[in-house]
Amino acid sequence: MLDLPIVEKDSKGRARKPDWLRVKLPIGENYKRVRKLVDTYDLHTICQSGNCPNMGECWGAGTATFMILGNVCTRSCSFCAVKTGRPPEYDEDEPNRVAEAIFKMQVKHAVITSVNRDELKDRGAEIWYQTVRKVKEISPSTTIETLIPDVKANWDALTRMIQGGQEVVSHNMETVEALYRKVRPQAKYQRSLDQIKLTKEFGKRTKSGVMVGLGETKEQVFKIMDDLVEHGCDVLTIGQYLQPTKMHIDVHEFIHPDLFAEYKEVGLSKGLDFVESGPLVRSSYHAERHL
Repeated sequence: MLDLPIVEKDSKGRARKPDWLRVKLPIGENYKRVRKLVDTYDLHTICQSGNCPNMGECWGAGTATFMILGNVCTRSCSFCAVKTGRPPEYDEDEPNRVAEAIFKMQVKHAVITSVNRDELKDRGAEIWYQTVRKVKEISPSTTIETLIPDVKANWDALTRMIQGGQEVVSHNMETVEALYRKVRPQAKYQRSLDQIKLTKEFGKRTKSGVMVGLGETKEQVFKIMDDLVEHGCDVLTIGQYLQPTKMHIDVHEFIHPDLFAEYKEVGLSKGLDFVESGPLVRSSYHAERHL
């Protein structure tokens, strides 16, 4: 692993992005329609809170990843743009509003995620359960992927989170084991693997996501693939880490598309069912393909 970043900086000290990381500005009627629905139902999306580079593309296609349990996280991960602090009381009507928006958007495959709510005894599991059940109730043809947080080994909470009827359950590893203290200081590598394993044993299709460009080696990426396969992960997404603000961890390297293609090939050869790997790939990017 290299100790010093190997990216070029511009005159303002910001990492200079290569051509393959350029994205289109959000435009179009579908984009406006999705934004209006999100605002009308007072919903949060990880697209906005996480500064996702694919928001224009996904919203333009009429899809969005909804974020429940508020938009303030109890964790302070060094890579994430979501606000951190003490969250306000959660809204018990949120499951109804999320389900109604998904129904009105005529979403075929819905992705739902949340902030960490470590201060709650059940980690927010009941709201998770009620949200999935409500979506299934009013939009039974919609398939659901839930991107759930680390439950800190509260396996009763995990069970409640994933028993609502969703087809896919995702939990992101985010980075290789050697970088956990730097990138995810309040998480544990093995605990996240155990959570994926228990989810698989429950009978769900399992998924995880990893960022690259943080200083990891190819061998470390290959190892996390092996660990995920061993713990029952079916689907893996691999994308380029992009620094949200100067307060967040620096980009160490911009990974070339050829290496992303190699990661996909290697991941499939190791036994993963599906690998989405590319510079702009994020956890919910083209999520409908994973089914």
